[in-house]
Amino acid sequence: MSMTDQAAFEPACPLPAFEKNTVQLAHGGGGRLMRELIQEIFVRAFDNPLLATMHDGATWHVERGTLAFTTDSYVVRPLFFPGGDIGSLAVYGTVNDLAMCGATPLYLSAGFILEEGLSLDVLRQVVESMAGAARAAGVSIVTGDTKVVDRGKGDSIFINTTGIGVVPSGTHISPCLVRPGDVIVLSGDVGAHGVAVLSVREGLSFAGDIHSDSAPLHEVIGDLIAQGIEIHCLRDLTRGGLAAALNEIAGSAGVGMTIEEANIPVLEPVRGACELLGLDPLYVANEGRFVALMPASQVEAALAVMRRHAVAGRAVRIGVVTDRRSPPVVLQTVVGTNRIVDLLSGEQLPRIC
Repeated sequence: MSMTDQAAFEPACPLPAFEKNTVQLAHGGGGRLMRELIQEIFVRAFDNPLLATMHDGATWHVERGTLAFTTDSYVVRPLFFPGGDIGSLAVYGTVNDLAMCGATPLYLSAGFILEEGLSLDVLRQVVESMAGAARAAGVSIVTGDTKVVDRGKGDSIFINTTGIGVVPSGTHISPCLVRPGDVIVLSGDVGAHGVAVLSVREGLSFAGDIHSDSAPLHEVIGDLIAQGIEIHCLRDLTRGGLAAALNEIAGSAGVGMTIEEANIPVLEPVRGACELLGLDPLYVANEGRFVALMPASQVEAALAVMRRHAVAGRAVRIGVVTDRRSPPVVLQTVVGTNRIVDLLSGEQLPRIC
């Protein structure tokens, strides 16, 4: 691990108490205070055998199968929201990206950009949440980096995570496998994460209890693969929500899609909040939802597997793949009309992942 630019750390020693309960480090520095911060907060929370070597990187034996590799950055504001925080979000988001490749997540790296003056209590809370999420997902954070930027230049904390996993031999999941006649299965209700984040950011109060759906998805995906379900493509519904995910798949596969509004679950408090704010839940980001595209013959078996996992307990068939290329995605509304579901030119809600 290299949580700073130094080649290695000396063996850990008892640490003195910090003089101030805020990050007061020179940006870009790798001195004594940075080492103390790393040992006291990051190493203590993420402790595992690969991290304990304190080397510039982690090494391990490669298991049989195909390696999957992904990276993402998290800049969510606020740092804490109903149902999660930036720390757990960084772990689950990366684990889920690996899962969408059919991979079993194994190891993560974590890079932190900290703003000078950040409360150490806040940092500890984020890091402990991240460590708990990693334990819950069965992954280890084995290497990383920490940088401090000037006050006013970093908005508290930014986190970058990279993940590595293994795809079982014989498993191939890709948009290029999607064919007309495939069925689109949605794992659950949409829009809750974005609305939960917005409610805290803007100090809004909505009827009902709205929490982020942030959760790891690799277990349900692993179960589908283990049960022999033929999956052509998977996509988690993060930035741009369901609408963006389907448009991206359709564009990559050169196909069209027709989805049914009546079949897309949206919790009533989320629907009400979206109507109040002028948002379309199809475009609102989620952090614990995905779509799976598969042959029609696989749908009932897949739904049975998905519904025995809490994160996919409301899994439902929402549409089909067609040979139409333009428009890529069409929504059949509850009143019987057709509506084009296109990509937005911008984000409905910035900084929610």
